Amino acid sequence: MKFFIDTANIDEIKEAHSMGMVDGVTTNPSLIAKEGRDFEDIITEICQIVDGPISAEVISTDTEGMIKEARHLAKIHDNIVVKIPMILDGLKATRRLAEEGIKTNVTLAFSPLQALMAAKAGATYISPFIGRLDDLSQEGLLLVEQIVEIYSNYAFDTEIIVASIRNPLHVLESALMGADIATIPFSVLGKLAAHPMTDKGLKAFLDDWEKTKK
Repeated sequence: MKFFIDTANIDEIKEAHSMGMVDGVTTNPSLIAKEGRDFEDIITEICQIVDGPISAEVISTDTEGMIKEARHLAKIHDNIVVKIPMILDGLKATRRLAEEGIKTNVTLAFSPLQALMAAKAGATYISPFIGRLDDLSQEGLLLVEQIVEIYSNYAFDTEIIVASIRNPLHVLESALMGADIATIPFSVLGKLAAHPMTDKGLKAFLDDWEKTKK
């Protein structure tokens, strides 16, 4: 499984990259707004740090507007993937961008049929938002399982980016299901490596080592 980091914060990206855990980056307008900096400056800097897919989202909601923005974004760097909302105009834009060789990440997917349509439109990636479904007392991970099965049934090339991850269990279950990618907030990424037995074992080793010096 590939790990993307879901942030626009440069310090978080650098720290995660130093762990060797970043295969790509996903951003969105909300994450960019938190940084209080120019959108293109942030995206360009991210591309200089991470050599992998970098998702940058359009803000237009009509087909022609999305295509125009996507073409502009794709010129920033070869690694740019354009995030397109899962709406009918977005599917039209995805089809045309695929024909032009521009990579797309269809985002805000909440049903397996939306994922099926995105794959048929030629999306490079699909982003099911599992945490937001969990918030509504629906099974976000069930959505991932269904998309994995559908894509396997029909040999779609579209890769699954599990998004809106809230905890390590989301990552574990997605990996067991065979999802291609998990895009993980920095706060959750650190939790993946944590285990109380590791801390306890390390403390015991260090305490025993101190005894050898007496």
